[in-house]
Amino acid sequence: MNNYYIKFEEQLNKIKQYEEKPSLLLHACCCPCSSHCLEVLSGLFDITVFFYNPNIDNIEEYNKRLAELDRFTKEADFALDVKVVSGRYEPEVFYEMAKGREYLPERGERCYDCYRLRLKETADFALENGFDYFSTTLSISPYKNAQWLNEIGMELEREMLDQKPEAGLGKIPVFLFSDFKKKNGYKRSIELSEEYGLYRQDYCGCVFSKRDRDRKRKNEISTRAGEGAP
Repeated sequence: MNNYYIKFEEQLNKIKQYEEKPSLLLHACCCPCSSHCLEVLSGLFDITVFFYNPNIDNIEEYNKRLAELDRFTKEADFALDVKVVSGRYEPEVFYEMAKGREYLPERGERCYDCYRLRLKETADFALENGFDYFSTTLSISPYKNAQWLNEIGMELEREMLDQKPEAGLGKIPVFLFSDFKKKNGYKRSIELSEEYGLYRQDYCGCVFSKRDRDRKRKNEISTRAGEGAP
């Protein structure tokens, strides 16, 4: 298995030698996951956070996460220069992707394709707007598969490079490897969430994750009730 954190550090060491900060389009799923990622990256990149998450199950939740992200970038010293851009909220795209796989368990092929859906939109936006790099905050979560995320990112970069001669594409953005949970990254994101009073959701955002969360809660309540029965 590749150690993507080592690859990430190698990229950062090269970037530290640059005279000017390169631009980075950083896909974000929520503010808590973004917090530590921005803390790590803000000194090296000119960052735009790209909030594209058609998997989120309702517009209220979508707007709540986006508002927290916007608030955080106005309050955290290291994120004051970070720009936030919201992609389209198009849940129909997510449901079309998930069709026929609604009852698969979390962390399976439906989740893989959800990663790809969001990273593909990020890569396209980065290409269209001339970014030097693109990446995602998703790897900070212990519930997300960092190997999949990095493999998808590399694949998308290769696809853009392969299409360049025929499509007349401009500068191809480089995928920035990541495994932000390393070196206590996830723990640090929790600390920052507490420091800034961030809203921390307890499901990934999709209706399937919420369904599994509710089922788990129900089972836990039933188990406790059973244990307390005479």
